[in-house]
Amino acid sequence: MLFNSIDFAVFLPIVFALYWLLAKYPLRAQNSLLVIASYVFYGWWDWRFLSLILFSTIVDYSIGLALNKTSDDKKRKRLLWTSIVVNIGLLMFFKYFGFFVDNFVTAFTFFGAEIQPNNLNIILPVGISFYTFQTLSYTIDVYKRKLEPTQDFIQFATFVSFFPQLVAGPIERAKHLLPQFEVKRHFDSNFAMSGVYLIIWGLFKKVVVADNCAFFVNQIFNGSSSYSSAELVLGAVLFGFQIYGDFSGYSDIAIGVARLFGFSLMVNFSFPYFSRNIAEFWRRWHISLSTWFRDYVYIPLGGSRGNKSKQIRNVLIVFLVSGFWHGANWTYIIWGAIHAMLFLPLLIFKRNRTYVDQYTITYKQLPKIVTTFLLVTLAWIFFRADTATHAINYIIDICRFESLSVVTFYKNGKSLLFSVIIVVSILVMLAFEFKSVQKHQKEVILSPYMAIFIAILITFMGVFKNPSDFIYFQF
Repeated sequence: MLFNSIDFAVFLPIVFALYWLLAKYPLRAQNSLLVIASYVFYGWWDWRFLSLILFSTIVDYSIGLALNKTSDDKKRKRLLWTSIVVNIGLLMFFKYFGFFVDNFVTAFTFFGAEIQPNNLNIILPVGISFYTFQTLSYTIDVYKRKLEPTQDFIQFATFVSFFPQLVAGPIERAKHLLPQFEVKRHFDSNFAMSGVYLIIWGLFKKVVVADNCAFFVNQIFNGSSSYSSAELVLGAVLFGFQIYGDFSGYSDIAIGVARLFGFSLMVNFSFPYFSRNIAEFWRRWHISLSTWFRDYVYIPLGGSRGNKSKQIRNVLIVFLVSGFWHGANWTYIIWGAIHAMLFLPLLIFKRNRTYVDQYTITYKQLPKIVTTFLLVTLAWIFFRADTATHAINYIIDICRFESLSVVTFYKNGKSLLFSVIIVVSILVMLAFEFKSVQKHQKEVILSPYMAIFIAILITFMGVFKNPSDFIYFQF
């Protein structure tokens, strides 16, 4: 079920009304409703994969209780590894089985051996990467005694399946979200309205910015050899805005919807295209994932402790694994490697912590912001391309500089209209975000009048005829 669909527009008010009608009953009633609603929300896509969520829930709930009952380090470690193997095993099978088989066949073909493997046609469950990491963080935190395991199965099931952030994050930590299911919620109109405003802002980024950019991005990437160097550059730039509007828009809607039910989710994006270097970009982009890898991969590997070579190794591992997390394709691994190569000079010369305490941006820093954006855009080409060869050819065609024509963007009335909408919407988005950065705000805060203005833009400039999936649903 898409946030930008008629189905969700009907689903949300019904669940909202029932939820607050149950506020006078014991807490378990509201939590039970949320579990049912979340399973309906996910099952709307494919009910068969509800069993995976339920299985992961039962496994990690049981392991959490078992970890709390024993102080034997060997037994506790076996329990932890059971959770890791089960969760990562399911993820590897559904998401990466085909990738490994294809590369296995390619390797044998290279050496002259012909292999004809059976094609299992495995369907990738929506959001499996997100809820797998969320449940894993619970088990790991319980193992490290950073968190007491919950005794209430319904509360834990709600934490795992909470529909606003189930399929594309933010990837919540149990110590932040789980306690919120353990206490009585009371309706707060101001908190709920802040959620409504954030939903409006998220929809603007999704259906106005992202989906309009997609009109040109899909054309250009699907037939890149037919476009001029200038059009290819603009195609890559527009994809940068498309994926940002799409993914951060989803996060804003998720956070806003959660507030309607009295829950606070973590900020997932903090205006990343105002970053002044790659290190700052990763402190602002997909924060729930980057901090997950920091806490559960980078730090356990040794983090910034040890000599410089070990630090470099740890950074390389984290970025490569992060790339692979996004999808079973070499393009994502290369994307991660590019970001590692951009990050390592900052680490080596101890510049990776620059701007940590410098939130306000000055106009003198504009060249650094533009440079960082262009480097990120270069990496986005690999992220969007179908294959590594496609990405390399795309970049080669840019470097030919054979033509600076941009006729694609005004060749007919429809293209010109899309171009105008894209330019206006991106400028509006950046203006609101710049104002928020300068005010040290964690999110764009709309006034009632600004919310009406944005809603009008959504009505007249949004893409509604064929609502498109959120890009990160595929991960």
